[in-house]
Amino acid sequence: MITSVLVANRGEIACRIFRTCRELGIRTVAVHSDADENALHARVADAAVRLPGATPTETYLRGELIVKAAVAAGADAVHPGYGFLSENADFARAVLDAGLVWIGPPPGAIEAMASKTRAKELMGLEPLKEVTEADLPVLVKAAAGGGGRGMRVVRELAALDEELTAARAEALSAFGDGEVFVEPYVEGGRHVEVQVLADTHGAVWALGTRDCSLQRRHQKVIEEAPAPGLSEELAEELGELAVRAARAVAYEGAGTVEFLVSPDGKAHFLEMNTRLQVEHPVTEAVFGVDLVALQIAVAEGRPLETDPPRARGHAIEARLYAEDPAHDWTPQTGTLYRLAVPDSVRLDTGYTDGDDIGVHYDPMLAKVVAHAPTRADAVRRLSGALESAVVHGPVTNRDLLVRSLRHKEFTTAHMDTGFYDRHLTSLTERTPDPHAPLAAALADAHGRSRFGGWRNLPSQPQTRRYATAGEEHEVHYRHTREGLSADGVRVVHADAGLVVLEVDGVRRKFEVARYGDQVYVNTTALTALPRFPLPTTQLAPGSLVAPMPGTVVKVAEGLTVGATVQAGDPLLWLEAMKMQHKITAPVTGTLSELRVVPGQQVEPGSLLAVVQPT
Repeated sequence: MITSVLVANRGEIACRIFRTCRELGIRTVAVHSDADENALHARVADAAVRLPGATPTETYLRGELIVKAAVAAGADAVHPGYGFLSENADFARAVLDAGLVWIGPPPGAIEAMASKTRAKELMGLEPLKEVTEADLPVLVKAAAGGGGRGMRVVRELAALDEELTAARAEALSAFGDGEVFVEPYVEGGRHVEVQVLADTHGAVWALGTRDCSLQRRHQKVIEEAPAPGLSEELAEELGELAVRAARAVAYEGAGTVEFLVSPDGKAHFLEMNTRLQVEHPVTEAVFGVDLVALQIAVAEGRPLETDPPRARGHAIEARLYAEDPAHDWTPQTGTLYRLAVPDSVRLDTGYTDGDDIGVHYDPMLAKVVAHAPTRADAVRRLSGALESAVVHGPVTNRDLLVRSLRHKEFTTAHMDTGFYDRHLTSLTERTPDPHAPLAAALADAHGRSRFGGWRNLPSQPQTRRYATAGEEHEVHYRHTREGLSADGVRVVHADAGLVVLEVDGVRRKFEVARYGDQVYVNTTALTALPRFPLPTTQLAPGSLVAPMPGTVVKVAEGLTVGATVQAGDPLLWLEAMKMQHKITAPVTGTLSELRVVPGQQVEPGSLLAVVQPT
């Protein structure tokens, strides 16, 4: 009987596993890096062990330190979560060799399936050995791990070497294994997967299908169960293939078999993930199970029921990221002042109000899950909950999620993995509320509207300036005997947290929150600007600044001051939140300044280089 579990992970998944452990009466142990010393998962665990360092390679990828932590804390089992070492057979063996229970599949099954190259061989498939023009487009993938790390679509043969190098670096950083391979890229396909669960007595469940087609950078954004629009024959075929794959490696525990379904309805095996998936809550909602509790039961040697439970209804999950989809999905950092969603949906998160979002790890803030009797009901419930959610802090993909869920291709289940390639521009158009700046100004003015004595002359207009969505807005209002007033609208009510305006006969409520110069009015984020702006330093034309905090991991080979570069040429690479971001020349010209070197940490807005235009 397991009495204490160490979770070899961080953030949302660690908190989610701890929740089930508490319900089962199991003691919990966290591990944390120095950057995660005050993270939620370290705070809510019964015990926590420090892993010295900040980067994944120094901490969460150090299997020997994690096993040592489990022994020191008195844990008798280890759950790997997902990512990091979850598909590392050597780590699983080290846990077992230490006399601990491994809540996961046998190391042999991990070895057979965790390497995508070996998994394909097991299924009778082989990656491309040599790539020609006729093979394009192709997909470069990391052999270990997942989550889009080390994955690149290559459409031009000349770009293959560069993308292979970048993919290897990302895979090594994320999983400690730089092996990559190349396979054909299926255009217009749907990403469909099957959840499997197997015990130590020979039973294997196939818990339905999931559709994970809406992806950015090959990382899933919106997932649902069951996968809509599949024929009964295809759904059964996928389930049978998944069970066959699990039995082929004597699988135990939870795993996922992934497929790409081409437009003609043909299923292409992708991989088997020998771990819990990020999107497992949609399966839990539809089948009424707790997959973590079942993982623990399997690890304790208990048998599964003969038949899996029946599916009921439909569930959809959206991943809320601290990122800016309108600017190449750039990760965002800073303080998460407030995060709250309606009780009608499930929230899995590794953050609470006031937590800092750093540069070292994935920018996912939370998973929001809705379950309803029908797909249409689930879509409406999730989109409505996200729209009304309170998300105060760095820029997020919240608006993108709402628009994606309401897009015709999604509501009619005609989406594929190219959804964001086609629609990103329209889905990220800025539409700030035109009355939000006025509401912010009126809330700020609350308490200053009383006069010390009778005044016969009207007051002068008051002015406030705000920035939102890259634009500045100036608003005007007056203090009157009746209270605050503004041209064009009727001020029904105004205090520090709530403003009610009547516009064209319609009353609208504006909830206002302020954190220093940051002001949030309903879902609109504003920055309060000073009345008298300070002079700013003007950057030279062709200047390249860091779009995010990160580490310079590489400068283009042979690049020196005085070199001639073409617009679009890669100059250097930044690594932030486990992803590499290419910084390219904005114009054709001469490199007049190069301010950084590999290994250097940079802050947002730091000058990296200057290209003097020709």
